[in-house]
Amino acid sequence: MIPLLLLSLFSLGGTESLDQAHSDLELYRTIYISENGPKLSVLVEQPKVVSRRGGNVTLPCSFQRDPSSPPNPKLRIKWTKLTSDYLKEIDVFVAMGFHKKSYGSFHGRVHLQAANQNDASLVITEITLEDYGKYKCEVIDGLEDGTGVVSLDLQGIVFPYFPRLGRYNLNFQDANKACLDQDAIVASFDQLYDAWRGGLDWCNAGWLNDGSVQYPITIPREPCGGKNTVPGVRNYGMRDKDNNRYDVFCFTSNFKGRFYYLMPSSKLTYEEAVGACLKDGAQIAKVGQMYAAWKLLGYDRCDAGWLADGSVRYPISRPRRRCSPTEAAVRFSGFPDKKHKLYGVYCFKHQH
Repeated sequence: MIPLLLLSLFSLGGTESLDQAHSDLELYRTIYISENGPKLSVLVEQPKVVSRRGGNVTLPCSFQRDPSSPPNPKLRIKWTKLTSDYLKEIDVFVAMGFHKKSYGSFHGRVHLQAANQNDASLVITEITLEDYGKYKCEVIDGLEDGTGVVSLDLQGIVFPYFPRLGRYNLNFQDANKACLDQDAIVASFDQLYDAWRGGLDWCNAGWLNDGSVQYPITIPREPCGGKNTVPGVRNYGMRDKDNNRYDVFCFTSNFKGRFYYLMPSSKLTYEEAVGACLKDGAQIAKVGQMYAAWKLLGYDRCDAGWLADGSVRYPISRPRRRCSPTEAAVRFSGFPDKKHKLYGVYCFKHQH
């Protein structure tokens, strides 16, 4: 009888302990939920803003703290830029009290709007092509942390590009350099998609900034995925950035300066064209500058002229016979022998 009694007492004691533990656990759960409610919230009123190269923009972000929380002099506001593949974040700006710091290419170009004590909006001045993309606003208040994401879009134009070597000669690094050399950057998928919606039709695959290879088709046809397919942006997927070679889709935006056809312009060799622009206090124009002038300024000229990459092109905004009879376009005459005296020249004069 005694062992049984002891076992019963032990079991009873264990049950009471379990009940007490369960009660404590319930109390703990209640406290946990109460203390981890929404004491900090971050709000992005406008998820996408549009600006242009050389302009200024405000990326909106605000936050709300629990009114019962005491002031926190160590509250931190941090802005980062998300890379196109979302694999890492680039530091842009950090503020904590009187301490503020901007980073990298953003140094001296960014500051907080600070319209009120809950305003975390970021102002970017002298926007560059590389500023395009998604930005994360993060507010850190002790153990509380809230984030929001804002997209910065730019007015501009996407154009396909290949070098003098011919089509499908660019790996990913070469593609980046090719666009930079033409006053542009490698386009994003969103930019190419918008260009496709605007009528861009191009049957050669090109790199995009996330490392994918795609091309836009508005008129399906056999050599471009098949004539029985639907219009759209054809996707080759992600490609080996070192060993695969394609064309590239570049993006450019507004410029500060003057794009013009040099007048009076006799027919020049390439070297003579370069020298003629220099003599006029300018530089021979780049492909991206011609596309920007054509698309954003309505530039129209029916004279074929040299550009910096050794190509010959001319911009037509008003289609007409002998120039571009069916469509507004930048017409491409190829990469002729640089010694030919057959063309004029387009120049670009920077405005500071």
